[in-house]
Amino acid sequence: MHLVIIGNGITGVSCALTVRRLRPEARITLVSSESAHHYSRTALMYVYMGHLRPQDIKPYEDWFWKENHLELVHATATALNTSKKLIALANGTTLAYDQLLLATGSESKRHGWPGQDLAGVQGLYHLPDLEAMTRDTHGISRGVVVGGGLIGVELAEMLHSRGIEPTVLVRDAHYWASVLPPEEANLVDRQFEENRVPVRYRTELREILGDAQGRVRAVVTTAGEEIPCQWVGLAIGVSPNLTLAKTSEIDTDRGILVDEYLRTNVPNVYAAGDCAQHRQPAAGEVAIEQLWYTGRMQGEAVAHTICGQPTPYRRGVWFNSAKFFNLEYQTYGQAPASPIAGLESFYWEHPSGRAALRVYFRAEAPHAVVGFNALGLRLRHDVCEHWIRQQAPVATVMSHLGAANFDPEFFPQHEKAMVTAFNQQFPQQPVALKQRKGLFSLIKK
Repeated sequence: MHLVIIGNGITGVSCALTVRRLRPEARITLVSSESAHHYSRTALMYVYMGHLRPQDIKPYEDWFWKENHLELVHATATALNTSKKLIALANGTTLAYDQLLLATGSESKRHGWPGQDLAGVQGLYHLPDLEAMTRDTHGISRGVVVGGGLIGVELAEMLHSRGIEPTVLVRDAHYWASVLPPEEANLVDRQFEENRVPVRYRTELREILGDAQGRVRAVVTTAGEEIPCQWVGLAIGVSPNLTLAKTSEIDTDRGILVDEYLRTNVPNVYAAGDCAQHRQPAAGEVAIEQLWYTGRMQGEAVAHTICGQPTPYRRGVWFNSAKFFNLEYQTYGQAPASPIAGLESFYWEHPSGRAALRVYFRAEAPHAVVGFNALGLRLRHDVCEHWIRQQAPVATVMSHLGAANFDPEFFPQHEKAMVTAFNQQFPQQPVALKQRKGLFSLIKK
């Protein structure tokens, strides 16, 4: 079997390594246009900020690929002929395959603004974007970031780390309004304020202005404000990369359409990761998942199917994490930004505004916990997932909060204050905090 994988991100590499384990004799080729090697996409910002070197974000040494009989092809796949099972490459060669995985990832969205093609205007998704940002922000003094999501705050922190003044444009009334409740968003806003990063809420981009050399010189907002800058970061999200899929008869919508086994409508062709769109997502799940850990899980699941062990992809309990300047963030399960029928939530915030916990639970008895938001705190993934899967009552969760605490040793412990606040907010179901000793083994049972 010759498996060709288009894309060497976490999805493609996870598939390759799993297939190598299941089928040691298989020939495996990974094709990528953006880099000659796999790298950690989530660490790009730390290279720009000087915390890591480019070689530090390569999870595997250069010898690893040959040692594991994985062929790396640094080229752009330009066309796909599924009837002949051939892939055309930009260098004029072709690749024949028996099985094909499209793991082409995403590309940064552009809204069609006037001036968006000027030099110094870009998104941040892959290694070439990092190289362009490093080049185009050298020696500048001001930048504008468009968008109030995870990439937006990363870009603001990156500019800030180099002494470049960033201004952030957010169309909503508070940061990441589609994901965070106002209280959690306020903590993020404090990070912007403490780092002297101005944010224009309820403000959108209208136009990007250029100079005589074709480089950005300013933006104009929907409020009519002209903000001088020498660089613009577009952080309004990403969309599946369908360029190669659209050269064939593979069904696409917003993404490459796949079934629960990550199979496309064409035999022996699969799609996984950011570029895949589930035809029938499970209840409460989204059709397109663009996270590192879901990409890894999809890569592993599709590898089993490719190797003759049909394995449906099952995401499990939702999880995500991020960092907003100095504020860490974790979320698990169902954690809506706005109140919804049938759910209640408990919210605790430290007086410093540097730590907060929200626990979501069902309004009906026994008030099963369905999700968590944690900021400035570290929760144990397996404990939170266990509580959600087992539909643990909120009283049980609150009384055993110590089991989920994953903060470093000697960090302040807030469980007592959280339980006190819970009893004040929900006096009809008071709880008592249990001793921390032995709690983890108790919950795991």
